[in-house]
Amino acid sequence: MSSCLVVQHLEPESSYAIGEALATAGIEVDQRRTDVAKPLPETLDGFDGLVVMGGPMSADSDAGFPTRRQELALLAEAVDLGLPTLGVCLGAQLLAAATGGRILRGMSGPEIGWAPVRLQATAADDPLLASVPGELSVLHWHGDTFELPPGGVLLASNDQYVHQAFRIGPRAWGFQFHLEVDEVAVAAFAGSFGADLAAVGTSPGDLMDSTPAELARLEVHRRPVLDRFAALVGARPLGVDDFDLAVGLT
Repeated sequence: MSSCLVVQHLEPESSYAIGEALATAGIEVDQRRTDVAKPLPETLDGFDGLVVMGGPMSADSDAGFPTRRQELALLAEAVDLGLPTLGVCLGAQLLAAATGGRILRGMSGPEIGWAPVRLQATAADDPLLASVPGELSVLHWHGDTFELPPGGVLLASNDQYVHQAFRIGPRAWGFQFHLEVDEVAVAAFAGSFGADLAAVGTSPGDLMDSTPAELARLEVHRRPVLDRFAALVGARPLGVDDFDLAVGLT
């Protein structure tokens, strides 16, 4: 059975739909909670994929983030090995940093709540995002951003934060936004990080009022993205010629 390591930093920031897609594909999900000191593996030996979730820590500092360097090493190893890899929010920033990008404080202030991203032309033949329309409304919850690492391919952007999604190498993706959330997840975010909402002039109630309709629109497009990622994990190891076949693009 294929196995995927999922790194979770806080209780609200679980893998949600990502973990569900992996489990549905028959992949063993090994989810490690770093906030309860569940140790991370030293290497990715025995794993067929890697997912790193979000959190309020800085991807550029060890302060309050004792596993940061180990996560950077695991992400760099995953890219070097060609393992299917997905970084979400903080995880996307860590993926960028692990492969040579710089972490930056967002100059336009925090981006929190439902807002669109625009898919770039490069997404049209991306193995995960090829089926996504030109614009997609997603949940944002971040104040930091990153430079693309050398060789990184920008896949999605918006006016507030240019770097919203990227690919590095053939099988590693960073999503600055939260594609994985369901209504339980959004409620957990609102309950745990409600002060962030006040800082951008909204409230948990406003966020939850808009969430059912937003999730209904999102689900149509995020399901094939996450199913394709799960298919890649389940198909490991792959040769280059097998890549499109594994995600159903041929």
